[in-house]
Amino acid sequence: MENHFKNTFNLTEELKKLPDKPGVYLMKNEDDEIIYVGKAKILKNRVRQYFQKNKQHSVKVLKMVENIASFEYIVTGNEVEALILENNLIKEHDPRYNILLKDDKTYPYIKVTVNEMYPRIFTTRRHLKDKAKYFGPYTSGLAVKETIELIHRLYPLRRCQKVFPRDLDKERPCLNYHIGKCKAPCARLISTEEYQKFVDGALDILNGKTKEIEKDLAARMAEASENLEFEQAAELRDIIGAIKKLSERQIIENMNDNNRDVIAFVRHMQDVVFQVFFIRGGVITGRESFMPECMPDTDDTELMTDFVKQFYSGTPYVPKEIILQNEIDDHELISDWLSQVKGQRVNILVPQKGERHDLVRLARENAKIVMERTGDRLKREYKQTLGALEEIKQLLQLDFDLDRIESYDISNTQGFQNVGAMVVFEQGKPKRSDYRKFKIKSVIGADDYASMDEVITRRFTRYINENSGESTKTGFDKLPDVIFADGGKGQMSAIQGALDRLGINVLVCGMVKDDHHRTRGLIYNDKEYIMSPHSEAFKLITRIQDEVHRFAIEYHRKLRAQKQIHSILNDIPGIGDARRKALMAYFGDINAIKNADEDELAKPDGMNKAAAKQVWEFFHLPK
Repeated sequence: MENHFKNTFNLTEELKKLPDKPGVYLMKNEDDEIIYVGKAKILKNRVRQYFQKNKQHSVKVLKMVENIASFEYIVTGNEVEALILENNLIKEHDPRYNILLKDDKTYPYIKVTVNEMYPRIFTTRRHLKDKAKYFGPYTSGLAVKETIELIHRLYPLRRCQKVFPRDLDKERPCLNYHIGKCKAPCARLISTEEYQKFVDGALDILNGKTKEIEKDLAARMAEASENLEFEQAAELRDIIGAIKKLSERQIIENMNDNNRDVIAFVRHMQDVVFQVFFIRGGVITGRESFMPECMPDTDDTELMTDFVKQFYSGTPYVPKEIILQNEIDDHELISDWLSQVKGQRVNILVPQKGERHDLVRLARENAKIVMERTGDRLKREYKQTLGALEEIKQLLQLDFDLDRIESYDISNTQGFQNVGAMVVFEQGKPKRSDYRKFKIKSVIGADDYASMDEVITRRFTRYINENSGESTKTGFDKLPDVIFADGGKGQMSAIQGALDRLGINVLVCGMVKDDHHRTRGLIYNDKEYIMSPHSEAFKLITRIQDEVHRFAIEYHRKLRAQKQIHSILNDIPGIGDARRKALMAYFGDINAIKNADEDELAKPDGMNKAAAKQVWEFFHLPK
């Protein structure tokens, strides 16, 4: 199997855990953005195909696979539900590679106009709030058509579009009456009570109460077969198949337009996984998994109670209805609290049967799969992020959490213009949207400390201005809990000096390296803390140090490629590329050139006393 993944998680192991069930899969890129949504009859088979060598793969698929960093999936009850959920998620997330599916395709409903005097039954693709009854949506238009035809054969309901009572007795009965397909309610040849019995029979079929009808049709099919009436037997067989297809439970898209959250969980010893389904406008638009820590002896009621309180104290939106797997303590009190937050009544329900119970079952089944598939990954991720931060907090004996970390680095190459880089980690994970780059403006030569002073001064001056309303928001309006300086005590001193001048109080730590330029530990309060290279804290510090260095080098290289930075020697009159290269080859770095006298500056090839004088004056005389 060819591994196209660019990330670090084990593809082979992830594919092994895929279930032999129908569902929807979501492909994501390195930024956790959903780039493709697909549905599968068997998830294991379908998802595996993307990562196998196959000459039949289109260019689009090959390009998409190159950008896949991870995937997740949602198990459904059947392929019909998967198709509908796929359609909903594509409309919700607008994935980059779902070009052919980005349309307004809707699935057919069966509409029964129970709000009319003599109700009709027909197919529609519009779900209106008109007090009619809608059934669906369905993925098989042929099955819908055959079912409606069956209902018309069993119950001679009218097919015309006349409006009653306005059109009563205005015309003679149409052809359908004369061939036995309608009882002519338009001519009052059937009472409303008798007609209603036909409507009730049709509603029974659409509600899935078809056992007696199927039994009767099966008997008629067998009788037709015995009588060698094979065409009629085949027709009856197809009708029975259509009824069975129509009877499949459709819980992914329901007829209740309320916004709901569905919460379920599974447990295994001390581990628990919660699954929250978000239903908006009657369709599932997303889900989220949580793996909180809990004590083994915590009962289900207490577990669900604590989760509901914590989840809705931090979420910005509270739906009208919350459907839970099991009861909670203080049910009315929590319901009243959430109602006050929302500004209208919030119902908390624990269904025992019906559609809501099916939604809970589906959420719980997906929680079980998350437990089996990602339990170890979630634990590992916690250790690498929040667990690592807790280790650092304990190591430095801090009394506050390190939620936001900022780290800075300076990059320069042999006298080329200095640049600064700032990276941000929140809750132990990189927050790339908050990364910032700086072109050093006030420093000549490779002076990392002065460059760092400028970067910190500019960054936190913007913090002061943005929080005082003196400038527009540019992302500098937050303070970090700690600044990690890449470079030890010298860089720490430069950062602390700039902060002190601005009156900013932020903890500063140095990230020190050994003689082999590998992370060794932290410096804090003039004390060096050596960490075990096997600890998660050490690994997180290493990731931060590597990331800020990478970001700075990448920015410097980009500017050099764009010719936006140049050697300061090029700013000296009479010093061109040839003399610049000669000076750098002779002295090695810009500081040596800066400290040399005129006689020494005249020694490199191509230099003379006039050129040497120009270089010396550039560095030593006021400008």
